[in-house]
Amino acid sequence: MMERMKKIFLAAGLLVATALTGRAQQLYAVVDTKYILDRLPDYKDAQKKLDLISEQWQKEIDDKQAVLDKMYKDYDAEQVMLSEDLKKKRQDELFNKEKEVRDLQRKRFGFQGDLFKKRQELVKPIQDKVYNAIQKLAVNRMYDFILDKSEGITVIFADPKLDKSEDVLKELGIK
Repeated sequence: MMERMKKIFLAAGLLVATALTGRAQQLYAVVDTKYILDRLPDYKDAQKKLDLISEQWQKEIDDKQAVLDKMYKDYDAEQVMLSEDLKKKRQDELFNKEKEVRDLQRKRFGFQGDLFKKRQELVKPIQDKVYNAIQKLAVNRMYDFILDKSEGITVIFADPKLDKSEDVLKELGIK
C-alpha cells in the first residue's frame, strides 16, 4: 500500500513537472473532493444511513459474540465434569458458533461485504455526480488535468491527449 502511494506521488510529481517544463499553456487545477462531498446534503444523508446500518450490523455481531462468550464461560466451568464425548460435542458447538460470528463479521464488514455494497449503492452515485462536475469544469475551462488533494495528490482528470502510455510501449518495443 505504501509502495502504491509512493508511485502515485511520483506520478503526480512527474505530471506536474512535465506540465511546468512542457508547454506553458497547459492548465491544471486542484480540487478537494472530501471538502466538496462534505458540503453535499445527499452525501451527508448517505453517510448517516451508512452509520446507522453499520451500528445495527455491529450490534448484531456483538450480540452473537456475547452468546459465544457465555458458551465459552459455561464450557470452562463444566468441562471437568463432562465426558470426552460431551467435551468434543461442546468444542464442536463452540467452533461452529465462533465460525458463525466470524463469517457474519466478514459478510457485513469484510472486503466487498454488505457495508461495501451499501456504500456503493448510496455514495457512489454522489461521487459520480461530483466527478462528472469536475470533468465538465475541466472541459469547459480547458484544463489539461485536475489533481485531487483530499487524500494525498491524485490525478482525478487528465486530458486524454496527454496520455503517453502508447509512446512508452513503443519505446519498449511493444505494439
